[in-house]
Amino acid sequence: MNLLQAVDNSQLRTDVPKLRSGDTVRVHVKIKEGDKYRIQIFEGIVLCIKRHGISSTFTVRKVSSGYGVERIFPLHSPIIEKVEVVKQGKVRRARLYYLRGRRGKAARLKEVGRGERPTKGVPAEE
Repeated sequence: MNLLQAVDNSQLRTDVPKLRSGDTVRVHVKIKEGDKYRIQIFEGIVLCIKRHGISSTFTVRKVSSGYGVERIFPLHSPIIEKVEVVKQGKVRRARLYYLRGRRGKAARLKEVGRGERPTKGVPAEE
């Protein structure tokens, strides 16, 4: 392991939950106002996750006052206080960019729990 990888590994966060596309998350972000910090909550659907070690990011989309707002968060950044997974969505692809063109009920995702996802080839218990 070279020196750059050692520095990167020392900066990785360990309190990040398992995120997937389609999850509804609540991101607590530190906002600096003057010389003080406050926490602002950004809640929306995870559109995509880019996993690149220390530079991993995830994109969250919400609709605010009728306008779609997307924000890209660095996963291991110190400005993120915590990330809460509110609910898991049932999706069949990794990038949910098609939600940008949908409005209202068409933009909803079905909800499914992580423990309820059946594995392939194993019959479901009744």
